[in-house]
Amino acid sequence: MGRAIIKKVGEADERRLFVSHGEADVLNVGELILGRGIFEPGWQWSKHVKPLAGTESCEVVHTLCILSGRMHIQMRDGEEFDLGPGDVAFIPPGHDAWVVGDEICRAVDFTGAEDYARARMGRDEAPQPSLQ
Repeated sequence: MGRAIIKKVGEADERRLFVSHGEADVLNVGELILGRGIFEPGWQWSKHVKPLAGTESCEVVHTLCILSGRMHIQMRDGEEFDLGPGDVAFIPPGHDAWVVGDEICRAVDFTGAEDYARARMGRDEAPQPSLQ
């Protein structure tokens, strides 16, 4: 029989800082890797995460729940939608996103945390800080 695993959201296994305007905390909970994103007003994936990801759009699959604030998603195919508190969404790869309004957007991601906002390692790049 397996053992229960209990963690505090504020005690992440790893913290990945965006270029600015937020951060993503990663929690390893058994076989599940959860992410908690904190997106400050003015945050946009294409400005604050794209330089870390090195892709034209976000290529991570997200299954997330918005806890507070609002986020606008624009898919590569042109589809657009807003998410707000209590919304649960599946977002396939190929999108941009940005915070709507002046409130911090907080979200829990159940599928995209493993690779989200992970800095690519090049000659002039350093790894993201880890809380391990």
